Amino acid sequence: MTQSSLSGLRIVVSAGPTYEDLDPVRYLGNRSSGKMGFAIAAAAARRGADTVLVAGPVQLPTPEGVQRRDVRSARQLRDAVIAALPADVYVGAAAVADWTPRTVAVHKLKKADGVDTLTLELVRTPDTLAEVAAHPLRPRLVVGFAAETDDVERHARGKLEKKRLDLIAANRVGVAGSGFESDDNALVVYGRDVDGRGLERALGPAPKAQLADDLLDLVFEQLTAGPR
Repeated sequence: MTQSSLSGLRIVVSAGPTYEDLDPVRYLGNRSSGKMGFAIAAAAARRGADTVLVAGPVQLPTPEGVQRRDVRSARQLRDAVIAALPADVYVGAAAVADWTPRTVAVHKLKKADGVDTLTLELVRTPDTLAEVAAHPLRPRLVVGFAAETDDVERHARGKLEKKRLDLIAANRVGVAGSGFESDDNALVVYGRDVDGRGLERALGPAPKAQLADDLLDLVFEQLTAGPR
């Protein structure tokens, strides 16, 4: 861990889950705690970066020196990230819902006598990572995250190529002692070096604060490696 300075750079980080409302009291969500993204934002600010954190609904304190934008839904997250451009780096650490209800009920959905099933119509949410990677104000480096339950490398590399990312940090969820709610994690970062060789770097297992610094060391390495 070199603690490379990021002074003069603007870094946008998204963190946490999104909540997709079903009615005034229920939503579709996930188990993301936001801890990894918050750790990355804290480390970036500590290294001198102008840091914007787009945070889903989590109960975490704002890291010192970080500009925080609170959002709830995938659409709100997308809008806040795009509004934060231009930037030198975007780190998409949020666990953004892939699907959202087509309509939100005005009143609480209640059980009805004799009705044992409920059908929901879901539609795709905006793909913020892919949109940032294709944006006219595209950051110099776009970093994604892939939380997978199986075949981690294949899914992560597929996401890297499909979304045209520069780096993707992959981890297996559902493993004791790491993942969403844990303070520790383990990542494998995939990408391409400037000379065209495939990049693969294992980080951890370690506390998320240390992984954040290790990941930013790799970001700095990529930014200073020459023309992409």
